[in-house]
Amino acid sequence: MKVLETALPGVLLLEPQVFGDERGFFMETYHAERYAAAGIERAFVQDNVSRSGHGILRGLHLQHPHAQGKLVYVLEGEVFDVAVDARVGSPTFGHWVGALLSATNKRQLWVPEGFAHGFCVTSEHALFCYKCTDLYHPETELSIRWDDPALGIDWPVRQPRLSQKDAQARCLDAIEPQRLPVFSVSSR
Repeated sequence: MKVLETALPGVLLLEPQVFGDERGFFMETYHAERYAAAGIERAFVQDNVSRSGHGILRGLHLQHPHAQGKLVYVLEGEVFDVAVDARVGSPTFGHWVGALLSATNKRQLWVPEGFAHGFCVTSEHALFCYKCTDLYHPETELSIRWDDPALGIDWPVRQPRLSQKDAQARCLDAIEPQRLPVFSVSSR
């Protein structure tokens, strides 16, 4: 597995080893020892799958408390995947990274706890998978506006289709700091 650092410390782009021939391919989407060696030493407690059509944008979401680290990848189609540092006091607070994840490139993105996450479907449809380090707790979920001007995310669509919750999300600077996770050296 190839591990690529991103501009946000702790957010990793992963390229699993793929074995293919005329019959198709095989790859490990997770192997505890290999991912721990890459710095992802977490226990995953929930797996999720979503299917979305072209132009659908989901996010930007995070939970606090009950922060979720997410290992995300695509089984069908392609998405533009984004992580935003939402940890108060972090030197990279409000910064983002994005990556194209697809069934073709088989890349994964590790989004650590304390980061907001979202994606936009760039293909006709996408089957999106993610492993989470904590269970879903809707009472602690926060949503950040996808088009927050202070973040300046360069999404590949200008008029995405959003859920009602995402359409009503607030800008990061409008969320009370005590509702956001706090940066610590150990949270890197």
